[in-house]
Amino acid sequence: MQDRSLSRRTVLASATVATASATGLMGVTAAPAVAHRRDNRLKKILSRMSVEAKIGQLFVPYFYGASATSPSQFDQDRNLRELGVRTVAELIAKYHLGGVIYFSGWTNNIQDPRQVADLTNGVQRASLSLPTPVPSLISIDQEHGVNVRIGSGATQLPGAMALGAGRSLSDARAAGRISGTELAALGIHQNFAPVADVNVNPANPIINVRSFGADAREVGRMVAAQVTGYQQAGVVACAKHFPGHGDTGQDSHTELPVITHTREEWNRIDAPPFRAAIAAGVDSIMTAHLQVPALDPSNEPATLSPRILQGVLRGELGFDGVIVTDALNMRGVRTKYGDDRVPVLALKAGADQLLFPPDIDVAYHGVLAAVRSGEITEDRLDESVLRILRVKDKAGLLSGSPYVSPREVDRVVGARRHRLAAARIAERTTTLLVNEGGALPLRRGQRKLLVVGASPAFPTDDTRTTVPELAKAFGELGYSTTHLATGRAPDAAQVDEAVAAARGRDAVVVTTDNVDATSTQRTLVSRLLATGVPVVHLAVRNPYDIAHLGGVPASLVSYCWTEVELRAAARVIAGRVEPRGKLPVPVQRADDPAEVLFRSGHGLSYDG
Repeated sequence: MQDRSLSRRTVLASATVATASATGLMGVTAAPAVAHRRDNRLKKILSRMSVEAKIGQLFVPYFYGASATSPSQFDQDRNLRELGVRTVAELIAKYHLGGVIYFSGWTNNIQDPRQVADLTNGVQRASLSLPTPVPSLISIDQEHGVNVRIGSGATQLPGAMALGAGRSLSDARAAGRISGTELAALGIHQNFAPVADVNVNPANPIINVRSFGADAREVGRMVAAQVTGYQQAGVVACAKHFPGHGDTGQDSHTELPVITHTREEWNRIDAPPFRAAIAAGVDSIMTAHLQVPALDPSNEPATLSPRILQGVLRGELGFDGVIVTDALNMRGVRTKYGDDRVPVLALKAGADQLLFPPDIDVAYHGVLAAVRSGEITEDRLDESVLRILRVKDKAGLLSGSPYVSPREVDRVVGARRHRLAAARIAERTTTLLVNEGGALPLRRGQRKLLVVGASPAFPTDDTRTTVPELAKAFGELGYSTTHLATGRAPDAAQVDEAVAAARGRDAVVVTTDNVDATSTQRTLVSRLLATGVPVVHLAVRNPYDIAHLGGVPASLVSYCWTEVELRAAARVIAGRVEPRGKLPVPVQRADDPAEVLFRSGHGLSYDG
């Protein structure tokens, strides 16, 4: 079947030459003459496309199943019900798709690296069977930290805020390069990362630890480093969410947030990371579904705003890469218009890729009707398709086989050298906030530990949860551990059980996750403190938890609860490595937010 697909590539073979000399390193702007020759090649491909095929290049939908042609009957039924086809191969054929997006869990796209590679090859066979055979640009949200899609078998790396705490540009770049190298081996050439939002609102429900921090300049430096790392690995990076989602208390999945920054505040707080990403050569930028009256007084969502996308992003910031909409199924972009009009308005605003439409048939035919009526000109359509072809070309998809090798997957994905590098990076991110009386590291005689507290499941594996995995990490370091998961909202009986379990232990490690003023996690911690057993607090997500916990003698932050962060935290607590992380955000007092409890940059060490 692969041979038959390759024979269909005559259009590409006649239109494409090797791209290395044309583009140089990923993210480096080609010289004008070279860019002109490249565009001439790509325009030959474009000229062979029908209007229907051009429209298909714009869409990046989801689908169900772990196989391109033979998913489970359950997934075939879901595809048929929601997408009108049984398989992603049929979906590609029906809509001439330019790309698809993989998700874990709910879509059943991802099981293990070998399976992902097989799925990718099936997607590409379907793409190369189109009348104009153009490989798919396969996308994913592999931010790391709390937002991970490929778990088992792939290297897990610290997320953005953890890297922000590490303050190392080389670590951020290396993390992007490792992640990008593994994604490319799987045939995934567009990653919707890094997050360029500046998290200046501790109550932000959607960005939070997905941001590198609260300092715009530092966030910009980290964003640029990650862009470079990803694109050196041959993966299209995507800075998100323009024009900035860091100062909102609403989730754009369910509401239309409003950013109230003045123009001066936007320039100072939100814009710098996007400017840094563009200077680093980022190939794509994702929009945000929110209103920014200072940038567009009409209050159109940024995704649908010509003033923001064309006037600010393309005009003022000079970005000429691919503009990707955030998912079009989110409530934030569906508040004013129907699902047939949203993609049309996004294109008219300046977007190129239309991500995750809630109904692909409605969205596709909405755009087709707009082109046929002249509302969207074919020239405008060609602009977006050409930009998409450029990034496919830079990713090497138009100059060689888009298929991936199982042998290369085995060699690269989850490689020992990658895992070791990830572990060392994570150790440089764990942040020690409080250490009264030298409570840490644990002393030689403190060998019997109780690990207790909030125990969220791993982002891609709900069979593994925080508390037992942290206890396991201590066990591997030679400690005798018992564990008790009490959850994010422990009741009185669970608190009593935890207090009883603490008796006879040399120390208690208590984990918290998203503590607020009413959280019963506060009760758990205070009751454990009252036992007299030494207590070590580990916030497994938010650095803000400590503001709600009084009297804790030792407190650390890991910024996420995946295996790499938990193992690093255990090694820091045990004294096997020094804590080196520095807060990338300030922590305000819970009872007086105007007063800072810990400033950005705070972080203790054992050596003084």
